[in-house]
Amino acid sequence: MAQALMIQGTTSDAGKSTLVAGLCRLLARAGVRVAPFKPQNMANNAAVTADGGEIGRAQALQAFAAGLEPRVDFNPVLLKPTTDIGAQVVIHGRAVHTLSAREYHAYKPVALQAVLESWARLQEEFEWILVEGAGSPAEVNLRARDIANMGFAEAVDIPVALVADIDRGGVFAQIVGTLECLSPSERSRVRGFVINRFRGDLSLLTPGLRWLEERTGKPVFGVLPHLGNLALEAEDGLAPVERTAGARLRVTAIAWPRVSNHTDLDAWRQHPEVEFHWWHGGHWPGADLVVLPGSKAVQADLAWFESQGGAALLRRHLRYGGKLVGLCGGFQMLGEWLDDPLGLEGAPGGRPGLGLLPLRTRLESQKVLRRCRGRLAAELGGAEAEGYEIHLGVSEGPALARPAVIGEDGVPDGAISEDGQILGTYWHGLFDSAAAFAALSRWAGAALVTEGAAQRREAAIERLAAAIEAHCDWRRMLGLS
Repeated sequence: MAQALMIQGTTSDAGKSTLVAGLCRLLARAGVRVAPFKPQNMANNAAVTADGGEIGRAQALQAFAAGLEPRVDFNPVLLKPTTDIGAQVVIHGRAVHTLSAREYHAYKPVALQAVLESWARLQEEFEWILVEGAGSPAEVNLRARDIANMGFAEAVDIPVALVADIDRGGVFAQIVGTLECLSPSERSRVRGFVINRFRGDLSLLTPGLRWLEERTGKPVFGVLPHLGNLALEAEDGLAPVERTAGARLRVTAIAWPRVSNHTDLDAWRQHPEVEFHWWHGGHWPGADLVVLPGSKAVQADLAWFESQGGAALLRRHLRYGGKLVGLCGGFQMLGEWLDDPLGLEGAPGGRPGLGLLPLRTRLESQKVLRRCRGRLAAELGGAEAEGYEIHLGVSEGPALARPAVIGEDGVPDGAISEDGQILGTYWHGLFDSAAAFAALSRWAGAALVTEGAAQRREAAIERLAAAIEAHCDWRRMLGLS
């Protein structure tokens, strides 16, 4: 049976996902058969797996770090928020329910069985499993029926390492306070700590580390440096943008309240010659290219956009010759009508779209989940492209006679407007291949060259693993020394 360690955090975004990814790479490099695992994830950023399901993007990244294809067992329960108090529940890669927070709390024993089934399969196949928690184990209001943090660790009897983000401030209070919120058995399960995102002179931190170890009786395994511009996909919040001089192209993406798969924008956000903005409403920054990303609540997000004056701003952008891309839910918004007869993303009913493409979309209960490979349309240069589909909608109309991409199976997708200014597609990840990015940046107004997403991801994983190896006693943390 596999050995295991669970990485939990004092807060959300403390560094759990990246620490697991780096450890996966270090063990895989040592020839160990290692797998990532997250019992329960909550994110609208999902990846399509080789076995035709969907999981959180962090577990897909961790799988790549371990040298594996992503599979549904790495993240058996995925919650995709549709409102502040409700989410679509994905079990073993398939959407099975849309539940309120209270309803899901009652459903957790069923979800736990799915988690334990996946755990058993991975235990049989791998030598090591690195488990990622969710949020923080200090959320005592969620302790009953917990399957994401200590509830899972206790159910399968595995040790825990706690990671804390010093960049937020109050790191010692984070750690000591978290321990105080745990039960005695949970506290004894914690082997020690990792402090993440440190900047400055380590000698000034050392007295605090000694105090922490004396106060808790547990070791600090390492202090990881702040790794700026680490090109890894963010799981939840919109990744921050660092401005660079010398921009040749201005790109603005709409930050919907229920934005999904916003990692589609990473190729633009990380490019040194792109001035990139997330638009949350308010001042319009102007752009050569505007992108409408995916949405988990298309009608509600479009209503928000219009309430912010976004529709008028978009039409002005097009009048001045700007280019516009709609991805998945953003593609659906470009059409004339949106229909949700089953109430899959809100109250049943329909409403007008932006009316920029002659098509209509109807949401259906069967979700499309598939990986895609093919070429951009001839009007865009025919460059090789790849991506994935993950959506409920079915779109129909004359706009589809001018597709944006052609799959290698010959199946067309999306649409290009007759004037060539607007492009829409269900393909996520369209900007991630170097050839497609170059073609689309040329279409947008400036021919840019970039590495593909796979190359950027590999370089970032190697950089992360090197930092863990240099600054953390990771073998001791895993109990290997």
